[in-house]
Amino acid sequence: MPHITRLFIKTSLLYLVAALLAGLLLMLRPLVDLPVIVGGLSPVYFHLFMVGWVMQLIVGVAYWMFPKWSKTRPRGYDALALATFWLLNTGLLLRVVAEPAQTVSAWAGWGWLLVAAATLQWLAGLAFVANTWPRVKEK
Repeated sequence: MPHITRLFIKTSLLYLVAALLAGLLLMLRPLVDLPVIVGGLSPVYFHLFMVGWVMQLIVGVAYWMFPKWSKTRPRGYDALALATFWLLNTGLLLRVVAEPAQTVSAWAGWGWLLVAAATLQWLAGLAFVANTWPRVKEK
């Protein structure tokens, strides 16, 4: 299994645990007196689960299992795969911080951090498509 695949998959498992913890906190909120910031975890829970766990698991397995690009570059460009990893995770972590912070603070910068997070995740998607597109071909 390629190093980059292991990186994506292990990171996705960490996000699964984080998503389940966020979900647990959201479910405990009506029963236990938790800080107000916990109320902002709803979109974080969704993004940790779908982007952090599901998407990264898919990207990691796709990088490993899709047909070879060529004999010299079987998985495309490693640098592009790493760029996908860092862009996706930087965007996701920015979102994890900015979403709940926006619920307790009126600072306009939180909104701009969310724009930056979405942009980084979009760029990660483009990098993944650019690296994977040539591998989707007829036999």
